[in-house]
Amino acid sequence: MSFLIDSGIMFTSQVLFFGFGWLFFMRKLFKDYEVRQYVVQVIFSVTFAFSCTMFELIIFEILGVLNSSSRYFHWKLNLCVILLILVFMVPFYIGYFVVSNIRLLHRQKLLFACVLWLTFMYFFWKLGDPFPILSPKHGILSIEQLISRVGVIGVTLMALLSGFGAVNCPYTYMSYFLRNVTDADILALERRLLQTMDMIVSKKKRIAVAHRTMFQRGEVHNKPTGFWGMIKSVTTSVPGSENLSLIQQEVDALEELSRQLFLETADLHATKERIEYSKTFQGKYFNFMGYFFSIYCVWKIFMATINIVFDRVGKTDPVTRGIEITVNYLGIQFDVKFWSQHISFILVGIIIVTSIRGLLITLTKFFYAISSSKSSNVIVLLLAQIMGMYFVSSVLLIRMSMPPEYRTIITEVLGELQFNFYHRWFDVIFLVSALSSILFLYLAHKQAPEKHMAL
Repeated sequence: MSFLIDSGIMFTSQVLFFGFGWLFFMRKLFKDYEVRQYVVQVIFSVTFAFSCTMFELIIFEILGVLNSSSRYFHWKLNLCVILLILVFMVPFYIGYFVVSNIRLLHRQKLLFACVLWLTFMYFFWKLGDPFPILSPKHGILSIEQLISRVGVIGVTLMALLSGFGAVNCPYTYMSYFLRNVTDADILALERRLLQTMDMIVSKKKRIAVAHRTMFQRGEVHNKPTGFWGMIKSVTTSVPGSENLSLIQQEVDALEELSRQLFLETADLHATKERIEYSKTFQGKYFNFMGYFFSIYCVWKIFMATINIVFDRVGKTDPVTRGIEITVNYLGIQFDVKFWSQHISFILVGIIIVTSIRGLLITLTKFFYAISSSKSSNVIVLLLAQIMGMYFVSSVLLIRMSMPPEYRTIITEVLGELQFNFYHRWFDVIFLVSALSSILFLYLAHKQAPEKHMAL
């Protein structure tokens, strides 16, 4: 009876997560597009629901909600479903919709979709060769074999996003990195933009007048055709007529300049608004958080370097380790086990909420940046694939943030994986991503004033 009640609770929560994923799909991702393929919406919502369910089971594990056997069953069921979606269903439909956009392959799109899926499976399976994730004890399609490969891809994505976010967050929040922009700078650039637009209008008028004059003279109707006619029209010109090709080249150059001036003007306005915002109470708060995250970024890069150099992986979760150091330093009586449980629950909850929120914001920006009416279905499926792998990998890494007694069932469900490898791999990719982001933002920040002066 208790198993049925536990299953009812899990099913209800999955329906709620599915509904949230459905609303996010309709209100955020596809608000500017017509939904033509409901299977894409269902796959995205199901992936989101089962991804959130894994985080829910982690919280239930810490709080002791549901029966232990029920949690184990739903862990197994959840992982099987999410792996089925990520490895079999989503890649097949991505190939299917890619083929559907190619007219020449419409008649055999199912066949070519299967070929693309088999190609994905080949490279997906070969992914395990260079990494120490294979285990001869398990079958080809066992959970361990699949999740180990999904984990490599997901951990790589997590490390890339974390490395960039750790650098970009303080760069975005701190007013120290804002360049000084005055109203005079904006007015001068806007004046240049208006002058450029006036020049474009003037030259286009000259082109229109020249076309009208040629039409009135009958030169348009009597223009010779064919290859020799084209040669003659290029090599000869009517006395007193405009050199239209040269004027058109000038118009094209001015239009390109106007686009650059417009983008630079919009950037100056955005920077001016950020300067004004930084003077408010909320702006000062985010500026303080920027300094805090910059310290965190330096510490994280330092610790990642130490872990890589000394091949080190923490054995104790950070909360318990921090409490033990504090208690030993202050010499007070303290129930480390009790408080580590509650603080770990809060920490894991914060990690889960911020991970889901941050990933959804990133996916939305990414979708708006590259989507179109033809590619939107494929991109949504790619986002669902990224989201599922990201959340599966989060479970692999969050495990280390939990006290040892709560890791047992996760370790049993995930199987005999090389957990230490994933943490070392995360440190390597995080370090590369963070250092690359620092170099990129430094060059972008240094180039911005030079670009402004050139314009």
